[in-house]
Amino acid sequence: MARRRRAAWTAERIAALRSELGLTQSDMADELGVRQQTVSEWETGRYLPRGASAKMLSLLAERKSPYDASGGDEE
Repeated sequence: MARRRRAAWTAERIAALRSELGLTQSDMADELGVRQQTVSEWETGRYLPRGASAKMLSLLAERKSPYDASGGDEE
């Protein structure tokens, strides 16, 4: 079975998810176990989440919101 590839988390997608969830940067950071500054850096594109952080963003999107965590990929 082929693994479904998720779209990369971009600055725009992270900001859109946070907005959709009605979270502050601090709230989102608390949910993900990162610093508020990290969320800010993701949203400005200075850094992008990788590995566990990217996975946690996807899980947050799936758990908390009807937001499309897959980036629009169809099964």
